[in-house]
Amino acid sequence: MGNGNHCSFVLLAEFHIFEGAQLKYQFPQPLGIDESVLAMSMLPDGAETQLDDWTIFFLNQTPFNTISPVLALDTPEVSPVGLPGDEVNGVKNDKPELLCVLNLVRTKHDKSLDRGAKVLALAICTRHPFIQIFKPFLLMALDDYFSDPSQDCLARLFDAVNSMDLSGAPILTRPEKLIMRSSERKDIFAEKFSHVASQQSWGFGNSSLGSKAVCQHKSSHSNESSSSVEEGLLIRNRERDRRQDDNRNKRPDPQPDKDSENGVPQPGQNHSQNSPSDSSFSLGGSAVWVGDESGLDLVSKGHVGYSSSLLSLVGSNTLVSSSRKRRSTDASSFSSQTHGREQTYRPLNPQQSHSYYDPHVRSGMVKDTHFYHTSVAYKDHHLPIKMPLATFSEEVGDYSLITLIKVFSSHQQVSGPLHPHLHTNGPQTHPIIILFNALVTGKRIIFLGHKRPAGEVSSFVLSACALGSGCGAVLRGFVERSFPYANLNNRDEWEAVPAYIAGVTNPIFEASRQWDLLLDISSGNVTVAKDIHMTYPAANTVGLGAPTVTRSGTLKTESSVGSEDDIARITREGSKSDFAAKDNNADKLFIEDIRAAIEDHFGESLVRTRFTEYVMRFVRLASRYEEETTGTTKFGFPSSSFSESPGRFPHLGGGIAFSDEATCFKELMANAHRIEAWRKTNSYQYLVADYPKYQANLAIKGFDVLHQLFRLRYTKNITEAETLTIMRTLADNVRSYDQVVELLSWLPHGGGLLYLGFGLLHQREGVRDATVDLFNQLRAYPVGVLFLQALNHFQRYAYVRQAHAREKRTEQQQFSEVAYPTPLAAFSSRTLSNSIGASG
Repeated sequence: MGNGNHCSFVLLAEFHIFEGAQLKYQFPQPLGIDESVLAMSMLPDGAETQLDDWTIFFLNQTPFNTISPVLALDTPEVSPVGLPGDEVNGVKNDKPELLCVLNLVRTKHDKSLDRGAKVLALAICTRHPFIQIFKPFLLMALDDYFSDPSQDCLARLFDAVNSMDLSGAPILTRPEKLIMRSSERKDIFAEKFSHVASQQSWGFGNSSLGSKAVCQHKSSHSNESSSSVEEGLLIRNRERDRRQDDNRNKRPDPQPDKDSENGVPQPGQNHSQNSPSDSSFSLGGSAVWVGDESGLDLVSKGHVGYSSSLLSLVGSNTLVSSSRKRRSTDASSFSSQTHGREQTYRPLNPQQSHSYYDPHVRSGMVKDTHFYHTSVAYKDHHLPIKMPLATFSEEVGDYSLITLIKVFSSHQQVSGPLHPHLHTNGPQTHPIIILFNALVTGKRIIFLGHKRPAGEVSSFVLSACALGSGCGAVLRGFVERSFPYANLNNRDEWEAVPAYIAGVTNPIFEASRQWDLLLDISSGNVTVAKDIHMTYPAANTVGLGAPTVTRSGTLKTESSVGSEDDIARITREGSKSDFAAKDNNADKLFIEDIRAAIEDHFGESLVRTRFTEYVMRFVRLASRYEEETTGTTKFGFPSSSFSESPGRFPHLGGGIAFSDEATCFKELMANAHRIEAWRKTNSYQYLVADYPKYQANLAIKGFDVLHQLFRLRYTKNITEAETLTIMRTLADNVRSYDQVVELLSWLPHGGGLLYLGFGLLHQREGVRDATVDLFNQLRAYPVGVLFLQALNHFQRYAYVRQAHAREKRTEQQQFSEVAYPTPLAAFSSRTLSNSIGASG
């Protein structure tokens, strides 16, 4: 993603009064596509009624729009088809790379012209899905062309876009992208920008840490406050250095210690000799620190760019903002007295000040690390560019799921027959769930926007692609069959694409009936085709289309259930069924939660993250269904439960987990039809092909992390043995940076480490020790520190207290083994801990 290759072609089309839409220029060479097709795609119906309009379409989708340069200067760009968001995998594939075309249409009124206006369209073809960053280029280039109508304007645009330097942009892995998009912290993964800090003034480096930082604390919301633990640690390091200097110089400190007035333990005081006392910690604002933190310096020394000292255990709770902000109510008198007081600190280690950024400078960073900031010179102007870093290949443009949900938000507006592929909750199925079901089951979908700008219609199509793919993070294959703006000129071609997703402005398509689901943007109506049962015959249904299956341990039978006909056969035999899947409560609760979040004005990032979780759960449910019906699954962990055998190491469970078997059976039956239909689509085939690569790239191997997190979060009567096994397994297998990031990416949105943090308060010592081990390993990396900062005060204090007590025990044990090697070497750490009265 360096210089060049950002723009493959530049196109300019003009509407001629006698000849209609004409493609006037193709730079740097012709694309080899029917020029009338390109011109009609660039000049949508009713373009003359809009002063400005944006449209989007794709190239290399089908034979009719595949690039074939007539000059031997270039060949169609080819790229591998890998995992969603996996742009670099080194696998060769003959499939041409999908090119995104961003098109600007402008109508310039001029009474001297025959029709009183001139309509032009300027487009760039790019391989990047974040096409919105190129809008400033097109705006200025089209202005340039109106003043100087020549091909030189296209050449300047082509050169300017390809001169954009993105070589400094960090390339994030899939787990890193998932963490970034679920976090609203503007400093998330800030360490990845250290190599461009001096050029882009990110707020850390020699200049910012070489001088003293003045940090002013003020009353604020608890999730916006600065971390006063950092102040405490800085003060303690200063005091420790001062004591070392005093001992070295054999003279007392000439300055009275003012920190004693603020409740900070002083040299000679016994607050932290054994176990922490009430006076050795503060819960002011977001502060939690206990005793002497020197024993907690566990930051990995081998990780380039980080200090060996712990800078932050707790701080602002802005990792995610799924809960409402409120003012902190647990601030102590100490913290309330220090609010508004200016204090001056020095770096923990002046020799290492260049290798890490000061936490206070970090919190004051101006630029958002969700984007890579750069600028491009175009003629006499410098255009600022903000390239999003967490974009997946199925996310094209600046779409909005919130807008999509608001427009199609009432189930009373759905008309047409009920179909089991679409109506997973009967007539009460929400239109958004119907849309999702249509997307994953391969139905033909049209978004109609009569008398609406083509750009608005295109945005709905792109939002639908993101919806079906889990915002690009779970499934793929939707963008390649989408036509954000489709017209009559190439109707035969795009209607021939199976399961197309098209956006149109001409109402003639509504009467054509060449669709299975029609969504009217103007009215919010959703219509299911009358002949959908003829197009997609469904199995014999009961009631509202949910099959009823006899449950006898599993869904597997001797003959295996592999098709809708088999489901119908079991349905007819299911008169003695114990359960009947009459509705899909999971979908209902999910949509209610999403609508509540939108009504409470939560942002787009939260809605996208929730849909990613929803699609991931659908895939895991489909994996369980496939295993139950065929005996095995091709794209998930085998389903199993926790088992503990005498004399053998306990075996962790895997696969999607449920609170009970009745709920599992009910959901499998409610989703049986749409899962069977999905298994016949390209999206399913892509997932099956991608899964081996996905498994090979996992950093945490050997067990299902999501299953363990679900068990810790939802299981009411989880045994101590299973809890201990889960926490110990996580602590033993989450050590490297990639493993830490992967674990954090699986954490539920809004929960963070909360559910793992409950292990700090467990009645069993082994669980508490394993949790401390895990958190110590998370703390070795900045992103792990940010998640630890989001813990509540009780968990943060429990972590610091137990980690501190353990370090004290370890130090005393090491000292005892050196002083008395023979008798004390055989003492266990628990015996030694009890002997010194340490609390853990």
